[in-house]
Amino acid sequence: MGFFSKLKEGLSKTKENLIGKIDKMLAGFGVVDDDLLDELEEILITSDFGVETTEYIIDCLRDEIKSQKLTKPEEVKGKLQEIICGILTQGKLCGIDTNAVPCVVSVIGVNGVGKTTSIGKLANIYKKNGRKVLLAAGDTFRAAAIDQLEIWAQRVGVDIIKQNEGSDPAAVLFDACRAAKARDVDVLICDTAGRLHNKKNLMAELSKMSRVVEKEMSEAKREIFLVLDATTGQNAVSQAKAFSEVADISGIILTKLDGTSKGGIIVSICKEMGIPVRLVGVGEGIDDMQSFSAEEFVKAIFE
Repeated sequence: MGFFSKLKEGLSKTKENLIGKIDKMLAGFGVVDDDLLDELEEILITSDFGVETTEYIIDCLRDEIKSQKLTKPEEVKGKLQEIICGILTQGKLCGIDTNAVPCVVSVIGVNGVGKTTSIGKLANIYKKNGRKVLLAAGDTFRAAAIDQLEIWAQRVGVDIIKQNEGSDPAAVLFDACRAAKARDVDVLICDTAGRLHNKKNLMAELSKMSRVVEKEMSEAKREIFLVLDATTGQNAVSQAKAFSEVADISGIILTKLDGTSKGGIIVSICKEMGIPVRLVGVGEGIDDMQSFSAEEFVKAIFE
């Protein structure tokens, strides 16, 4: 099955939840009026587009209806598709730049969102593009995190730098940076602690790790990817806002799109946070994470 087919299948719950309701609602209207827009607004909010993003979409729709003199309810659906696609493609990056080497990728996110799995799949993408990859087990607060990352390193066929549980994450990264230079590594991917309950400690930890990279691999391109679980809906936006306060996030990896009816969250994240969704996961397989495509995402839902 190709990735678009997996995406379409994975988004079937979102499509049923969103487009199913919209089609049923539009069928009940003979004209385009404020009542129609009010009902559409309610559908979008309950589909995890969020209040702010929904208000923006409805305002855009209202302007389009007025300027283009739309009178048929079915025309609203087409305009809605255009507006959503526009939000997702506002000059944003997608995917990863496998040509930028050396590169240090820090992966952040709360426990349980699929962070370790995403790192493994990310390493696989880089390796398939001919890059030499090294993993750093920087989440030293959970023994399971180190073990899980080591399993992924073996599965992908890349090296890993680790220390014992409870070690200083910056020390792990220091060793990893030294090893990356000694082994002529193209991409160093670093796991980080999945904690958010104490932003002050997390900020200090991430800052310390950043200083290590700046000192040891100042010539490297830096990426900070935030992993979010699509099934958590608006909670994912809250996580993005919290992490953006302590890290300069360059992109989002959105996992578990195949198991949610809340795919609208991707629109809310892009609109409210201004952070591009770079990669999406639609399955458990090693190849089930791919570059995000706004066009394919919208097509999978609307068509």
